[in-house]
Amino acid sequence: MVQPVTRLRNVAVILAGGTGTRIGLNIPKQLIKIAGKPIIEHTIAAMHQSPLVDEIVVMMAPGHLDDVRAIVKKGEYAKVTQILEGAETRNDTTAAALAALGDEECNVLLHDAVRPLVSQTIIAANVDALQTHEAVDTAIPSADTVIQVQPGEESIADVLPRHLLRRGQTPQSFRLSTIKAAYAKAAQDPNFTATDDCTVVLRYLPEVSIAVVSGHERNMKVTEPIDVYIADKLFQLTSADRPTPLTNEQYNARLDGRTVVVFGGSYGIGGDIAELARAYGANVKTFSRSTTGTYVEKRADVAKVAQQVLDETGRIDFVVNTAGVLVRGELAETSEETIYSSTDVNYLAPIFVAQEFFPHLAKSGGSMLLFTSSSYTRGRSGYSLYSSAKAAIVNLTQALADEWATSGVRVNCVNPERTGTPMRTKAFGEEPPGTLLSSEDVARQSLDVLLSHLTGHIIDIRREEGPAALGNG
Repeated sequence: MVQPVTRLRNVAVILAGGTGTRIGLNIPKQLIKIAGKPIIEHTIAAMHQSPLVDEIVVMMAPGHLDDVRAIVKKGEYAKVTQILEGAETRNDTTAAALAALGDEECNVLLHDAVRPLVSQTIIAANVDALQTHEAVDTAIPSADTVIQVQPGEESIADVLPRHLLRRGQTPQSFRLSTIKAAYAKAAQDPNFTATDDCTVVLRYLPEVSIAVVSGHERNMKVTEPIDVYIADKLFQLTSADRPTPLTNEQYNARLDGRTVVVFGGSYGIGGDIAELARAYGANVKTFSRSTTGTYVEKRADVAKVAQQVLDETGRIDFVVNTAGVLVRGELAETSEETIYSSTDVNYLAPIFVAQEFFPHLAKSGGSMLLFTSSSYTRGRSGYSLYSSAKAAIVNLTQALADEWATSGVRVNCVNPERTGTPMRTKAFGEEPPGTLLSSEDVARQSLDVLLSHLTGHIIDIRREEGPAALGNG
């Protein structure tokens, strides 16, 4: 253990030298898109978001540096100071990064590019531990019993004590001088092999105490095909990417003089979004069946709205669709007319809105916001039409984010916990006070998403006092 020192510069090194071989792709796995962005961009964004990280260095697979440069430029990740070629092995890539950092003492956080779900808590824990240690590992307890097998045969040699075992993650963090000294000694060893950087310190600087901080199951490594699916679902089911609430000045700056179109804006969440946007200077146009005779499930009506708004304002910056119908009942007893009308409003309408408004949003560099329900994660008896349509909206959001990425148009989807709206009251009647989100709270957080730089995200909005119940949105 070392004595605390004056605050050192904290440099995050993102190790992205791997390829997509095991996932079966012809591009590096860190460039696979999850939740609307390449995996490596999520990782860069997490490090960039930390107020404790001063600088970011990216070590990328040869031949793909331009991809990272484009990501950094578009995302305005100003903390990224170097984008360099990785090497054939993890250790050689780390050694190249250390050489690029020079000799000035600093803290180095080495992190796998394919761990995009690293939390701010984990980053902070690493930085904090470096105040009193020269080396830090991130790890989680092993939920499984770990066995040791006999060399060259599949028989048990030992059963290891699980309570003492941890599964290593990243970041692995070090004083620059310490990790450089370890690698310098490793370079003199002709038999040197290591799967991670803490092993290098442990083996070649055994006198250095390596602290261990808690990781998290979410901080998974995307390595196999199943990992891509799991990571994508974790992004869907988390509020970690919820944008920071805006100040009144920021709302004014982003909305004043802009045109906002809200379908389903006569009451409920849509009405509250419209009211909020108007209060911050936006030119808001609302359309619904009850107030303007607009049937959002009819393409002709949607096209008419787009042309009307353009004629009146000359531009369209933001589009919100909150229109929906909640049909309850067993599918076997549901009429064909109800099936068509429910599917038209809950699924076809967002498609028509996307098609008709995309050209106008592309001109303004705007964004579109859709809504799903907590029931999309698992179809429920009595809600088959509603929950399946809401699941389709999630997939539509992610697909459109990919399709529209080069056009500058953003599309996101909000998943509110059970919310007190007229539609819900009509379906379920009055419910106990305090069990529902308020429509106004959902509207404000939805506006934050609409105005953010996110795209392809499914953002949970939940009551602050605890996890959302699995209610029927």
